[in-house]
Amino acid sequence: MDKKTKIKFNILAIFIIIIFSFALTPKTLQNDTYYTIAIGEHILENGIDMQDPFSWHEDLPYTYPHWAYDVGTYLVFQLGENIGIGGFTAIYIATVILSIILGITVYYALNKVCKNQLVAFFITLGVMYLLKNFICARAQLVTYILFALTILFIEKFIETKKIRYAVGLVIIPIIIANVHLAVWPFYFVLYLPYIVEYIIASLGDSDFQRKIVIKFNKNKLKRLTVKNGKQEDIEKLTSKIDKLQSELEEAKLKRENRRKEPYKIVLKKEKNVKYLIIIMVICIFTGLLTPLGDTPYTYLPKTIQGNTMSNISEHLPLTLIDDFKTLTVIVLFLLILIFTDTKIKLRDLFMLAGLILMALMSRRQVSMFVLIGGFILAKLLVALIDKYDKGGTEQTIKAMTTIWGKIITILLGILVSFMLYRGKINNPIVNESSYPVQACDYILDNLDISNMRLFNEYNYGSYILYRGIPVFIDSRADLYTPEFNGTKNEDGKYVGRDIFTDYLNVSNISTYYENKFNQYDITHVLIRDNSKLNMFLSRDDEHYKELYSDDNFVLYERVD
Repeated sequence: MDKKTKIKFNILAIFIIIIFSFALTPKTLQNDTYYTIAIGEHILENGIDMQDPFSWHEDLPYTYPHWAYDVGTYLVFQLGENIGIGGFTAIYIATVILSIILGITVYYALNKVCKNQLVAFFITLGVMYLLKNFICARAQLVTYILFALTILFIEKFIETKKIRYAVGLVIIPIIIANVHLAVWPFYFVLYLPYIVEYIIASLGDSDFQRKIVIKFNKNKLKRLTVKNGKQEDIEKLTSKIDKLQSELEEAKLKRENRRKEPYKIVLKKEKNVKYLIIIMVICIFTGLLTPLGDTPYTYLPKTIQGNTMSNISEHLPLTLIDDFKTLTVIVLFLLILIFTDTKIKLRDLFMLAGLILMALMSRRQVSMFVLIGGFILAKLLVALIDKYDKGGTEQTIKAMTTIWGKIITILLGILVSFMLYRGKINNPIVNESSYPVQACDYILDNLDISNMRLFNEYNYGSYILYRGIPVFIDSRADLYTPEFNGTKNEDGKYVGRDIFTDYLNVSNISTYYENKFNQYDITHVLIRDNSKLNMFLSRDDEHYKELYSDDNFVLYERVD
């Protein structure tokens, strides 16, 4: 296919990806975005003080795990305010831009890795569609872009050993450590399949057992020769060594033949992986290039030890029967691997198995399965196409780049994008049914927030603190656990304030709320009108006075 046709297709593909990515981006902001704005402003005014300024709990240490993203988000918000379009609108526009960058990056990386424009285009659309629930104004949107580039740089470095890819691989973890520290360890997980494949191939090539036996017999022959042993024994030993060496050569030849014509799994020793290992070791020290001390090395272990992973929906295990899209992708992989003679590289098999395992362990990791799995699926599809219809891709691209082909493709792209976007057209940027906008107005107009100890629910705490009202809890869940605000005891367990668990117990009515309210000296309670807790408070006129209510939220004052 000529260069001109390739350029035409790239332009067409990128145009479709841009409008598709725009259509997928939600207008309504979600809870983490609000505390991100507030933290960004706080950092610019006070620096990174490693102390939480937003809850009314005293002396809570805070690690600022995505400080750079927080600052960037606040600057975008402030820019929107200054130019008159509104801060939230500016953040929405920035999210659209990042979504488009992600789509283009995935297409570019897939094209470079699988070397098939058509497959790269359709896989990109599939990846972006499956990621639509993860596209939002959060730091994860930046890390998706960085992880797509990581796979590209690893693959191209192994292929070419060019220094620019090595430099890129060192820069990426530095950015992640400052933009989205929680996923910094996952960066190194992406190296493991390549390294494990290299180790297995190296062990297979070494043939340790035969080489040790040959070495042992050579030493024995040497001793016999020095001691003038029997000629018969020397000849037998020499014959034995020759036979072992012949077997060694035959085994090597068989391995090479198997690798040339593997049945299903391709095992290849990539010589540049040993340099990739050096790059990974260097990257381990990039966690020090943050203003957060050793947090990149301690954040994930502390999070795993806490109980937030088992109580926050995005961290809960995935039930495949409830996630038809993810199940469909897994089935597609199985169909290709089982019912076709398409071969898969051992590193891709390891990567795929690891991604599926991570997705099953945590719903949040479905995004990584979709993003990284897209590269593996693209390779498999290209191998399948090359075997059964090698010229089909080129003919399809030529057809799509004709005048009528471009018109039809663009119209289809616009139609699909509009169908995805039309449900968002009238969506508010701040959803007042999810966040207590009017209740916060009432609090700021009528109550003394400096002397108020408010009990609020987890899902909208971030909006409350954005409004400048001190909170009981918000979606920075780790902040409120002993692992982050306590110290280790002699048994190695963290001891401290477990505000997160207290919140769960109160909101689920698994403990008597009055006891906890007395413990924390709660003065006011802001809850959803359909919550379990409100069923009790609404009937307790003696102790709880209703100050404000709307269709979604109720504000109480504790009378005594």
